[in-house]
Amino acid sequence: MEIDQKTIEWLLTGDPCVRWQVQRDLLDKKPAVYQQEQAKITDEGWGKKLLSHQDPEGTWGGGFYSPKWISTTYTLLALRRLGLPSENEAAHQGCNLLLERGFFEPDGGINFSPNYKYSETCITGMILSLLAYFSIPDKRIHRIANHLLVQQMVDGGWNCRSYLGDTHSSFHTTISALEGLLAYQTLYPDKNKKITAARERAHEFLLQHKLYQSHRTGEVVKQQMTRFPFPPRWYYDFLRALDYFQSAGAERDQRFKDAVNLLISKQKNNGLWASYRGPSGRTFFELEPAGKPSRMNTLRALRVLRWWDKGI
Repeated sequence: MEIDQKTIEWLLTGDPCVRWQVQRDLLDKKPAVYQQEQAKITDEGWGKKLLSHQDPEGTWGGGFYSPKWISTTYTLLALRRLGLPSENEAAHQGCNLLLERGFFEPDGGINFSPNYKYSETCITGMILSLLAYFSIPDKRIHRIANHLLVQQMVDGGWNCRSYLGDTHSSFHTTISALEGLLAYQTLYPDKNKKITAARERAHEFLLQHKLYQSHRTGEVVKQQMTRFPFPPRWYYDFLRALDYFQSAGAERDQRFKDAVNLLISKQKNNGLWASYRGPSGRTFFELEPAGKPSRMNTLRALRVLRWWDKGI
C-alpha cells in the first residue's frame, strides 16, 4: 500500500518508540538502522520515563500485578510493546522478580494471589510474553508455556474463569495467551509442533468471531472491542488482534475482512488514527492524549494494512 510521505514524516518526529518501528515495519530498514534508533528508548522519551519509575527493590508501583496500571507487570508490558531492547538490565530485574514471586509450583503457571489455589491464565500469558521477549534464561519458562497448553479450552481459546465453570473462551484471555506463546515460540523455535497446533486452534476461535463479532448473530460482542487504546493493558480489541496476526505472519483469510474494513473506517480525513482513552486506573503519565492524532495507533494501523495488502 502507498503511505503518504507526510504521514511518514509526522511519525518520524515522534518518540523513539515510534520511530524505530516505523523504520522496521513501514520503511523496511535494515536491522543495523532501526536497532540504532531502538537503542535510544532507554535514554529518551517514553521509555526513559517509564524506566525512571522503577523503585530500589526492582519493581514498579511497589507491586507485582497491582496497582493498575503502574505495577511491574503492566509497566513491563508497556515497555515490551514500545520495543525496549531485550537485554535491558532493569527489565531483567523486574522479570526475575515476577518469576520468583508469581511462579506457582503446583500447576506451573503464574499466580500472584495467596487466595487462589490455581494460576490465573490471562496473567500467565502476559508473564510468558515478558519472560520470552526479554529472553530470561530460566527453565521454568517451559512449564509456564506448557501450563497454557493444558488450559486451552475445547473451542480453541482460553478463559481465566474456566475454573469457575465457564465453557466459552474469553477474547481477553485468548489474546494474552497467544501473545505469550508467540513470544515463546520466537525464542524457542524448536518448541514448534504443540505450540503451533495450539496457536492455530486459537486463531480459528478468533476467526470464527471475525475478531470482534458473535459467531451466532454477527453482532459486535462489545463496543469496547472496536476501540483501541494504547497500551491495551489486559483488554482485548480488534486492532490488538490484527496486530498480533500481522506479527505472526498469518496468511490472508477473508474472515479478517470485516476487522480490516472497520480499521479503515476509523481513519481520519487527515490520514491518521486517533488515540482512545484507556481503562480507568493509575498511570505514570499519558503517552498520547485521548481524541488526538496518535502516532502509535497510526503506526499500528498502517503496518496491519500493509500486511493485509501484501497477502493479496
